[in-house]
Amino acid sequence: MTNEQITAWCLSQPGAYEDFPFGAIPICYKVCGKLFLQLYPELDNHKITISCEPMLADFYRQQYPFTVVPGYHCHGRLKPYMNTVYLNKDLDNTLIFDMIAHSYDRVVSKLTRREREELRRGYSPYGGR
Repeated sequence: MTNEQITAWCLSQPGAYEDFPFGAIPICYKVCGKLFLQLYPELDNHKITISCEPMLADFYRQQYPFTVVPGYHCHGRLKPYMNTVYLNKDLDNTLIFDMIAHSYDRVVSKLTRREREELRRGYSPYGGR
């Protein structure tokens, strides 16, 4: 899984855009101002942090210990909802993209009805396509 593949997928989603609220790293991907992925692009510490439904997050952590862990650098109350996925491990790219899609969909599902409708029409007040 390359940084370019992750970036291309994220930016292909309706309303998605890059943001750098914490400096150069992590590279954040948002939709309507809401974060759905943080990318840490360094090869020696290559990882993403994504949103996840708590039971599914726990399942991934149990299935892939040391590869999928509670959200890196997340406040304690957010840890059940965030997973960090180390990309320099032997995790199938299809599964990683499924996790990213779940994160995007989860964030979009929590947007207001108006924001979701604007995304369907191809408009996002925050940027993105």
